Amino acid sequence: MTDKTRSKVPTTNDKSGNTQERRTKQLLSNRTLYICTFITATIYLIWRIFFTIPIGFGTVALVFGLTLLIVEIIGMLESIEHYSSMSNVYIPQLPRPPVDWYPDVDVFISTYNEPVELLRKTINGCKKMDYVDKSKVHIYICDDGNRPEMKALAEKMGVGYLARKEHVDAKAGNLNHALKNSHSPLIATFDADMIPMHTFLTACVPYFYTNDGSTQIGFIQSPQSFYNPDLFQHNLFSESRIPDEQDYFYRDVQISRNKTNSVIYGGTNTLLSRKALEDVGGFCTGVITEDFATGILIQNKGYTCFAIDQPHAIGQAPYDLKSLIKQRIRWARGCIQTGRKVKLLSLKGLSVAQKISYCSSILYWYSPVKRLVYITAPIMFTVFNVIVVRCTLWEVLLFWLPMYLFQNATLERLSKGIRNTRWTNVYETILFPPLLPQVLLETIGVKKHTFSVTQKDGTPSDKRYGFLQALPHLVLALLSFIGLAKAIGWIFTTGSLTYIVLIFWLIINLYTLTMSIFFMLGRPILRGAERFQATLECTMLWKERKIVTKTLDISETGISVLLNYPSFIPEDELISVTLKTERYSCLFKGKIINVSKLNEDWKYAINIQEISDEERDSLYSIVYDRQPSLPTKLDSNISVFDDLAINLSKRINRHNGYNRKLARIEVNQLLPTKDCGEIKLIDFNYEYVLVEMKNEKIKEALTIILTNDLYLNCQLEKVEPAPEGSNATKSLYLFKVLNRDEIGTDDRLIAVIMNWISKSREVKRPSHTHLKDLYSESPDEFNERKYIS
Repeated sequence: MTDKTRSKVPTTNDKSGNTQERRTKQLLSNRTLYICTFITATIYLIWRIFFTIPIGFGTVALVFGLTLLIVEIIGMLESIEHYSSMSNVYIPQLPRPPVDWYPDVDVFISTYNEPVELLRKTINGCKKMDYVDKSKVHIYICDDGNRPEMKALAEKMGVGYLARKEHVDAKAGNLNHALKNSHSPLIATFDADMIPMHTFLTACVPYFYTNDGSTQIGFIQSPQSFYNPDLFQHNLFSESRIPDEQDYFYRDVQISRNKTNSVIYGGTNTLLSRKALEDVGGFCTGVITEDFATGILIQNKGYTCFAIDQPHAIGQAPYDLKSLIKQRIRWARGCIQTGRKVKLLSLKGLSVAQKISYCSSILYWYSPVKRLVYITAPIMFTVFNVIVVRCTLWEVLLFWLPMYLFQNATLERLSKGIRNTRWTNVYETILFPPLLPQVLLETIGVKKHTFSVTQKDGTPSDKRYGFLQALPHLVLALLSFIGLAKAIGWIFTTGSLTYIVLIFWLIINLYTLTMSIFFMLGRPILRGAERFQATLECTMLWKERKIVTKTLDISETGISVLLNYPSFIPEDELISVTLKTERYSCLFKGKIINVSKLNEDWKYAINIQEISDEERDSLYSIVYDRQPSLPTKLDSNISVFDDLAINLSKRINRHNGYNRKLARIEVNQLLPTKDCGEIKLIDFNYEYVLVEMKNEKIKEALTIILTNDLYLNCQLEKVEPAPEGSNATKSLYLFKVLNRDEIGTDDRLIAVIMNWISKSREVKRPSHTHLKDLYSESPDEFNERKYIS
């Protein structure tokens, strides 16, 4: 983007001099770090080119040495372009158009074979979008599957339905058909699973307004954000430790492209100019990434395009390995196809900076080649005695180490904690085996023409498929381990530290390969619906009881709430639940499915049993019209060893929860009875009591005295006698509480239970807990239920 173009759109104005000064210092710091990285990288490349090529060590050594050097040069050039853009990010200020300016907007929801309920959530989100005049928002289901059920959904929800008879050009053809059958000057595109938040239009439409009208905006791209952990987070037990893998691209890389007007059109969560689309002949056909190609052509026509960093739509990441790999193969081959189809280097409307930026985007998909070379290079030397780099330890420390340290620091700083070198290597290592042959085939002109829709139906991964995908990682890990053992042996036999860099290199590769194997082996999906951490007003009603509290988390199948008192809520009765936010409210009936202790509070999970269609739509709005609750930055306190330890321990020691449906209180106090004197009450959960008493006192019925006029009437259920041959005279007895419903709603019980809780905090729990789960469902039964809790 030229300075002249940038002046047409207002830039961000800081509210105070201090803020501006802080931003200036930050920019200066970023530029300084980038310059240091550039200098050290340049010095490193000069050293590598002129002093390290293994000439005279045979043809194999020369070929591998030159291959590694070429890969390093390309990687360095890509990094330099990337860091240069990120070191001085340009974010435009949102204009404030007059109220009477806002134009009509067509909303295209493209679908082919996705489930009806998935589309319902997306349509519901589109209908809830704020706008100056909602009659100007025209929503269309663009159904390329001609499905009667989708047409019925459109009629039911009061939106337009567009289907075509001839299904050519896949998604691009579908959108072009919608383009011909609509009229608005602005067009929003959403994938079937991407649910817009109420802010989408108000956050994007104003960018198309300029005071003098001279700047032509082509499209505004907002981030793709996901409500479920992506497969990298899920399979590596990292939902609470790392951001979504795509966050780095949409919240950093895309924003850095504003400066050169080379923002990539992502296909969804985008607002486009109809005029811009018409000027380029509609959505680009003939490639499997029509969005990438369309964006290039729009910018080639002189349109200015922006990316914004705040999510305004939320979607569903692929759940299974096959879908993820198909998606990335489509992206890789499509980007390479696009560069060839649009003749990127010869496009006259693109500036040199734009071409460099887009070439860098295409080169990114050759990272499988780079990753293979980086992993095999130390193996070639340590296992097969092939010299790849001719150097000494001191040369490596002098030329390579500064470059390596600055590269790591620059990436972490400029990505604002979203990404670091370690996780970049993990991501690239995981996917390089399936991507490598596809990238090479596309490069030599063997095209993939079919458009494969990414499945997002929650189907678990095929274990056999995952194992087969892990085989290349397993082979390379074995070779790396052999190389590591040999390199360590050389240090001891030679007494020289020359091989220390090789050991470091092999250890890093072993780490990324091990994480890749963990990833490919997968992890079961136990939940039927994803949860959001959310604190909402919640009212629960049953019979004449009422509890007003806050939610802990929510999902489309239920909620959980925190109570500071272990209340009796019948698990076999329907409870009326009302949720409220500033924008929405929802009423449904549910049942308690799990109660657990959480620190000093009790967590109650409620599963939705009855809900009307209208209230279901309100629930969807409450659940999905919000920012994701997943991490937005890397956990800086987690090391390589933590990554490995967490994955190993989680796979070996599977956590088993218990599906208790009533609050269980630890008592451990002596109480009088009407029948057999004093007993020790161990546990109480309204329905059962666990008591300890002398064997000779056992009776089928037991009345425990709580206060002068409050009793627990109990019936014997199970017995665990004292072990044979021991001197113990007491046994554990499980009694069922017969007056549960009566006493559970008695307010006098509150004081008794709170007194028990107060005293139990001061007394250590006894070791005899062998009957503690007599009234619990088994762990396996609980896990198979896929409850939200």
